Amino acid sequence: MITLPGMDKVWAALPEARMVGGAVRDMLAGGAVADVDFASPLMPRVVVARAKALGLKAVPTGFEHGTVTIVVGGRGFEVTSLRRDVETDGRHAVVAFTDDWREDAARRDFTINAMSCTRDGEIFDYFGGRADLAAGIVRFVGAAAERIAEDYLRILRFFRFFARYGQGGPDAEAVAAIKAGREGLRQLSVERVWSEVKKILAAPAPLAAVELMRETGVLEIILPGAQPERLAALLRRGAPVDPLLRVAALTDEDLAVRLKLSGAEAQRLVGLRQKFVLRPGDDDAALRRALADEPHEVLIGQSWLWDGDGAGLRTRLMSIERPVFPLQGRDLAALGVEPGPRMGVVLAEVRRWWLEGGCVAGKAECLEQVRGFASG
Repeated sequence: MITLPGMDKVWAALPEARMVGGAVRDMLAGGAVADVDFASPLMPRVVVARAKALGLKAVPTGFEHGTVTIVVGGRGFEVTSLRRDVETDGRHAVVAFTDDWREDAARRDFTINAMSCTRDGEIFDYFGGRADLAAGIVRFVGAAAERIAEDYLRILRFFRFFARYGQGGPDAEAVAAIKAGREGLRQLSVERVWSEVKKILAAPAPLAAVELMRETGVLEIILPGAQPERLAALLRRGAPVDPLLRVAALTDEDLAVRLKLSGAEAQRLVGLRQKFVLRPGDDDAALRRALADEPHEVLIGQSWLWDGDGAGLRTRLMSIERPVFPLQGRDLAALGVEPGPRMGVVLAEVRRWWLEGGCVAGKAECLEQVRGFASG
């Protein structure tokens, strides 16, 4: 049974509540559980009142959809009142509250996510999720086509859970419904798509899911031109679990604009896609020159994407401290070099000299070079 700090206080306020969704799934799968969500047959206002009666902070984070976050010791627990769908349009749902646990479970996406667990550990499994989890089957609750039409993001969520829990062939009904409904993915915001793509590629072994995405036509919609063969090559090299590295392997497309990557993600992706300039025969001076221009993580990422054997280079790169050019503009100003284009030229020339020497010259040696360039 999961016992995260603060859970006992939530259950003290809401003894009729049940742990739901991913926490139950991961507990049964024997995986780590970092977050726990609850469901309650009580209305949101009653949940808030119960929590506050015990001195707990209750934040109405999604009150119109019945979600209250109870904060205990800095940890948030989402508590959502039992619901049933009244209307859906493929992206949003209008809900009504209910006290029927099975009705609430029926609106969830997959059987493995539709289980709930009481405080004393009793599991409620209305749709065979426990057996599906044990068999490695990702199966929609009810009719797959209906679940997808309610929210097209469930197509990508299918691949995310298939990547993590799927064993053997995929559920045939799910595959047929995904093929039929894949165009609905174009209705989704790119932020939601990118969030799910990252989660798919964060699975330890995502290749089967990615290949199935290609077979169903989903991959071409969300990552046009993606080549799973390149991802397979990256995985064979033993590359670490790194969604952005795996994206760089899959496709050369500029995703920064298409999927609205964050600035940091876009910058890292550009760095990963630059040509890997190092080779196994390079000396330490060459490695220091490369590190002067790119941080360790970028060069190591480039080495994983390189077709050659980069294992030895990665080991050597990690053993070398990244060199930092020892001069700044103020150092030149102290020698009387006027700020402006001339200063930039001198700095560039001295840095070029420093690079050619293997990035080992210190500040004093570099200042001597400044004097020579400045007087020349």
